[in-house]
Amino acid sequence: MTLQLIAVMAASIGLTSCGNSNATSSSATGWKINDKKGGFQYNTSYDGTEVPYGMVAIEGGTFTMGRVQDDVMGEWNNSATQQYVQSFFMDETEVTNLMYTEYLSWTKAVYPPTEARYRQIYSSALPDTLVWRNQLGFTETLTNTYLRHPAYQSYPVVGVSWVQANDFSKWRTDRVNELNLERAGYIAKGAKTDKVYGEQSFSTDTYLNAPSKAYAGNDSIVFKGVKNRAKPGQNGVYAKMEYGIISAEFRLPTEAEWEYAASVRKSDRVYNNQQGRNKYPWGSDDVRTNSRKSKGDYLANFKQGRGDYGGIAGWSTDAGEITTAVKSFPANDWGLYDMAGNVAEWVADVYRPAISSEVNDMNYFRGNVYNKSVIGPDGTVQVVSTNVEYDTLPNGRLRPRALPGEVQKEAVGAEDTFQRRNFQGTNSIAYNDGDAFEKVGSAQSRMYNSPQDQAAYDADGNLTYTLDDAARTSLINNNSRVIKGGSWKDRAYWLDPATRRFIDQYSASDFVGFRNAMTKVGNTKSNSKKKARG
Repeated sequence: MTLQLIAVMAASIGLTSCGNSNATSSSATGWKINDKKGGFQYNTSYDGTEVPYGMVAIEGGTFTMGRVQDDVMGEWNNSATQQYVQSFFMDETEVTNLMYTEYLSWTKAVYPPTEARYRQIYSSALPDTLVWRNQLGFTETLTNTYLRHPAYQSYPVVGVSWVQANDFSKWRTDRVNELNLERAGYIAKGAKTDKVYGEQSFSTDTYLNAPSKAYAGNDSIVFKGVKNRAKPGQNGVYAKMEYGIISAEFRLPTEAEWEYAASVRKSDRVYNNQQGRNKYPWGSDDVRTNSRKSKGDYLANFKQGRGDYGGIAGWSTDAGEITTAVKSFPANDWGLYDMAGNVAEWVADVYRPAISSEVNDMNYFRGNVYNKSVIGPDGTVQVVSTNVEYDTLPNGRLRPRALPGEVQKEAVGAEDTFQRRNFQGTNSIAYNDGDAFEKVGSAQSRMYNSPQDQAAYDADGNLTYTLDDAARTSLINNNSRVIKGGSWKDRAYWLDPATRRFIDQYSASDFVGFRNAMTKVGNTKSNSKKKARG
């Protein structure tokens, strides 16, 4: 469905002024849907989700998740298991420096760091450019230029923590939906750049749950009906989820989605005992191409050996001493670039050594934390105003719990989980992970008893650290997030999509980036006639 058609459809729904083919009768009650006199409004002409701009469609299916070759590292953390993945969209490239600096520019403009109340919002979004420093290496030029210099605009952003990658994803969701609503005529044209400041920033959740509070209640921006032409007595004056205008959220892919998308061909996705399975995303066990035209060229950016990050200058180089620009190497059959090499990538999952396929074998994901909107005395959602609350992260950085203009969230309570069979609490991260495994006397030995370092600010604003020096047996905890794929500083072993590692979600590195995914709502099959938004 083109955006022009969405706008026309939205107009017919929002105004409900014509009894045309868009008005149908309910098969349940016989009542009119989209009747010109008002009542229930619904996009009964919806014909499928467009491929979001910059993404490709990945049709879901069954695949063998995990490693089917010998585990030379001896970690046994990726045993093969059969999984099913729902259809989704994924960025064709990693998020680039240009994309991330656009996010930083917006954040700086809307929440100026010159104002004390907003200062930490901008700083919480800044990547850690010091990840390039090396005590026995000259890398200061990268520290000063890699993020912002135009020479690196098409290179994958690094120095971004898992938490920051999620914040970017939420920002991207809101900006895309803001543009969709503007194009459909439900918000003032140009408001997203000309009139937004502080608590007036747009939030998708706020618009859907309390549209009169969007943009801090500024009704010169939020229209009642298309272009403010709602008729008296009309119910559907604001755009709703039922209209099909609001996009699903951008997010980090799950580990299962990422591995499925990297295992490119059907023959590679399902393990065959006779034929085996090719190792790398380009469908072979070789790191160089056999094509007559480009025979011998590297197929990914990785470390060939000690002191060899790019090969010998000339035809045999992989063109990258560090990272390379996205799309420097051929895409896989899905149209995804750099699913091996360049940078490793954050995925959504909390790390555990085993995948509990017996518990769930569809859209597998470990990391669910369930929240709900805070409801105020007036029965509507509470929206964050200028009073921004911050959390002190273990690395000493401050991060806002929610941004001005967003809906306040809280953990689900007993009333939400009572007698439920599918989930029993607000946090499912440690569900069925085998943590308490040995009882010694009256004490219970824990499998995942990693160090519990803490950071806090005292009354004078000085940062103090508390380092945990107790005896520990593991680095795994609920903040350990999976990273997938090899990078420019990894050997070829890590280019296999089945390999998996973890680092702390608050940490950043010079070899880890990310890309976004989005669940495809509706039909599993891809609609080849739908083009990406642009």
